[in-house]
Amino acid sequence: MGTLLTALTFAVLQLAFAVYVRNVAHDAAVEGAYHAALADTTPEEGVQRTRDVISRAIGAAYAEDIRVGASGVPPHEIVVVRVRTTFPLLGLIGVPFAMEVEAHAPAETFDVG
Repeated sequence: MGTLLTALTFAVLQLAFAVYVRNVAHDAAVEGAYHAALADTTPEEGVQRTRDVISRAIGAAYAEDIRVGASGVPPHEIVVVRVRTTFPLLGLIGVPFAMEVEAHAPAETFDVG
């Protein structure tokens, strides 16, 4: 009975690790997308902001594949940030690039009217 409860406890903890990594990656992508969408910043600055947030929260190894792009047509352009990261299977060790999250933000412009 103790073995079963121990295995169940570890399974719940592992699920919590996976959810935490996904939430951090998604929140970082959102922050990076909104930063890249500012009228006075570049897409590379959004990528760097995303990388910084992920590196501080779970480690630089989880911030290796970050891409930024745009969709839509001006003046309704949307900035898209995609993060592919490791899916944790045993602690924070797992399958590289198996988890992907995406965030969108409306691009700002200096155009008036």
